[in-house]
Amino acid sequence: MEVILLEKIRNLGSLGDKVKVAPGYGRNYLVPQGKATYATADNLKKFEARRAELEKAAAEAVQTAQRRQQALAALPVIKLLAKAGEEGKLFGSIGTKDIADAVTQAGVEIHKSEVILPTGVLRQLGDYEIHIEVHGDVMGSVKISIVSEAA
Repeated sequence: MEVILLEKIRNLGSLGDKVKVAPGYGRNYLVPQGKATYATADNLKKFEARRAELEKAAAEAVQTAQRRQQALAALPVIKLLAKAGEEGKLFGSIGTKDIADAVTQAGVEIHKSEVILPTGVLRQLGDYEIHIEVHGDVMGSVKISIVSEAA
């Protein structure tokens, strides 16, 4: 199935790209979410008429994301308390929801889907630099420190 992207989507394409996707992905996610439209001749004409409007909206979204990135960079080190054993291994783990809640509580609202943990959840005490995907083009980072509750 071919669709026209109405916004930049990571690992798929940019605004205005005509891409082939699996029918279920296009029909059940991209089109209902307003991220794409079916690639018909009529929709191509409608898209070209709206291109300037969509590009302006995308530029505004990037500017907003850059402001959020700067706010993330200005945050101090965020401390997370966790129960841990003698050797620094956590009883449980720190995941994306825990990190998103801590950053939001520190003053910059983020969602757990924006938190990038390439190696999975954190299971050790220590200092980490966590990457936050604020927008498809804009990445931010925040420093967290996982400390033992007994400390």
